Amino acid sequence: MNPPPTSQPMPKARTLGELKATEYLALSTRDEMRRNLVRRLRAGEKLFPSVWGYDETVIPQLTNALVAGHNIIFLGERGQAKTRLIRSLTALLDEWIPIVKGSEVNDSPFAPISREARERIAREGDRAEITWLHRDERYGEKLATPDVTTADLIGEIDPVRVAEGRYLADERTIHFGLIPRSNRGIFAINELPDLPEKVQVSLFNLLEERDLQIKGYKIRLPLDVVVVATANPEDYTNRGRIITPLKDRYDALIRTHYPKERSLEIAIMESERRFVGQAAPLRVPEFMKKIVAEFTSQARLHPGIDQRSGVSVRLTISNYESLLANAEQRAILREEKEIVPRITDLRAILPSTLGKLELEYTGEDQKEEDVIEKLLQKAVHQVFSEYFTVDELSEIVGAFHEGWGVEVSDEMPSAEYAQGIDQIRGLRSAVAKLAPEPSPGLVASAIEFVLEGLHLHNKLNKEAKGGSVVYR
Repeated sequence: MNPPPTSQPMPKARTLGELKATEYLALSTRDEMRRNLVRRLRAGEKLFPSVWGYDETVIPQLTNALVAGHNIIFLGERGQAKTRLIRSLTALLDEWIPIVKGSEVNDSPFAPISREARERIAREGDRAEITWLHRDERYGEKLATPDVTTADLIGEIDPVRVAEGRYLADERTIHFGLIPRSNRGIFAINELPDLPEKVQVSLFNLLEERDLQIKGYKIRLPLDVVVVATANPEDYTNRGRIITPLKDRYDALIRTHYPKERSLEIAIMESERRFVGQAAPLRVPEFMKKIVAEFTSQARLHPGIDQRSGVSVRLTISNYESLLANAEQRAILREEKEIVPRITDLRAILPSTLGKLELEYTGEDQKEEDVIEKLLQKAVHQVFSEYFTVDELSEIVGAFHEGWGVEVSDEMPSAEYAQGIDQIRGLRSAVAKLAPEPSPGLVASAIEFVLEGLHLHNKLNKEAKGGSVVYR
């Protein structure tokens, strides 16, 4: 495995004696995070640059909780960057910390907690070997599922170690679970209420008294671990699946949310998209970005969609990637010089949307595909109304009343759209408002947007014709 990227080289001390000769100061994980947080605040640095839209809501609450040294639970629907926020906490850890070499629980050379490390320090003194742990390796995570056991999180008696001749009462027979192995770091439990009640009970003493109980053996291990959790609001209520005493162990409950503004949703989908156009330069009209983001906003308001499970920002990102991928395919097949998505490319978001929306009711009267189509129409209608009024485009409507018809398709070369732009009165001026640069791709995208907007305002008829659409 490649070593994690670093900004500071690994310290040179390799024994406890060499470490004592340095200026290293051992702090608890909470004190360490608090010190680095305060340092960043004083320097005016952005605390979590990879998380968007929480600067005035979630981040101030999280900052207070970290300064206070609280156990934290993030409450929110899926796709609200809860896990990303937790993983970002590692940036508040020191880049390197010393541990006793070979330790399973990241023992501090100054205050080892495992029996094996204590005995080694007592036996070897300043000659005891140490190694350095990078902050990226000080993070552990577990998705809570009904099959998670106490052994997974806390530990279990290892029969192999017993067979090697150790007594059951010997602490060294224990195979430590994920949380002790995250000692001196951060451990996240995603979807905490999904843990079985028996496992939830095992977390009581761990969060408060730092005791571990394994197979009836009570072992006093003063673990230094910050345990953070996430949960869905529906599961965290009194009717939910988390037991009340465990709730009491979490000092701070922080509510996350979806982007409150469309511009923020667009910024997120732009920063998170994995698509990188290789076939040609990528140019995305602003109105197409708005449509993709507005589609998600409409889904979050739709009464037929289960809002308790949420409509994730990942839906926006996936749909945007699908839209761009469809446009790139056209550029490849038609050998076009630019990749520009347009309205007919929106059909590509169906596969990336199906399964991500949980409908309150599905059947013959309401199919998921029909709901998606209606949401798309609402999104295009809303964005179109922000650019035009129908009266502005009366000349175009008049030209269609005189007998004009236009056929469009996601497979049609962009250059073909420009051939009739001057024959339909008013179309060029409308396109100029959307595409100041008269490139074939931008012109084609603008024409489709204008025609679809007029159709949704009941000014033009629309007819499917094979893989094409005809406006009359």
